[in-house]
Parts: sequence; C-alpha cells; structure tokens
Amino acid sequence: KPDILILGKALSGGAYPVSAVLADDRIMGVIRPGNHGSTFGGNPIAAAVAIAALEVVKEEKLAENAFELGELFRDELNKFIPHTDLVNSVRGKGLLNAILINDSEDSSTAWDICMALKENGLLAKPTHGNIIRFAPPLVMTKGQLLDCVSIIIKTLKEFKN
Repeated sequence: KPDILILGKALSGGAYPVSAVLADDRIMGVIRPGNHGSTFGGNPIAAAVAIAALEVVKEEKLAENAFELGELFRDELNKFIPHTDLVNSVRGKGLLNAILINDSEDSSTAWDICMALKENGLLAKPTHGNIIRFAPPLVMTKGQLLDCVSIIIKTLKEFKN
C-alpha cells in the first residue's frame, strides 16, 4: 500500500482536468497550509466535476464491474495461451490488462499485432516493446468484453511474424 497516491487524467471522466492526492491521516497531517501547492489547485469547478464523476463510479458500481470483467478477460485469454507460442502471459488488475508477447523488447511484434487488432476492430497500445496494453472504459459490458476477447484471439491465431 503506497503512502501517497496521485490520481489524474480520467478522474473527471475526461470532462475537465482534475487530479487528486490521496493519503491517510498520518501522512496528510504532515502537510500544513503553505507547505504544498499547485498551479490549478482548489479549482471549484474541477472539484464539482470530480465529485460528480466519483458519484457515477459509485452509483453505477464501476469498480465492481472492472474487477469482475478484468477477471473474465484474464480467464478467457488464459484459456487460449496454452494454444499459442505467441503470448507468454496475461496480467492485470481490473480492466487494465496486458499480454506479454513472446519476443524481445526491441522487436516490432507487439506493434504489428496492435495494427492487426486495429484492422479487426480493436484498439490496443504496445508498451515496453513486447507488451500490449488493454485499457477499456469502466462502463464496458460483459458482451463487449467478450467481443474484444474474440477479436484478440482471432488476431493472434491469424498473426504471422
């Protein structure tokens, strides 16, 4: 568990630039007025947007949905991995997942697979050379997730180095 967690970007649902610093009372009690500041800190519109976005996350149970769908994503792809030598592993937490491509970091294989995924209707991001990151929206449904898994498996089956 980190002492301090810094959040940003999607915290407002993409509607407004918002970030936050999270810590328990033990850590936050050390920071006194005037010790810490930010250029846009304390913006009341940003605070209202963030509160509204967090209410949606809570009311629509998006964290629970991300947990369940992430488990499903990894389970489904882990069923496929023994049938291919192209993927070493699947990992992730919630809906932020990745597959580790069985190639070196300096190869173009992950990029090439991402281009093939795009042609088959799914956007993904290569990272660190041989890793493909999947970061779908928290509002994704089970049906949409299974469609994505189908596209990933189809693409990997068709892929030629």
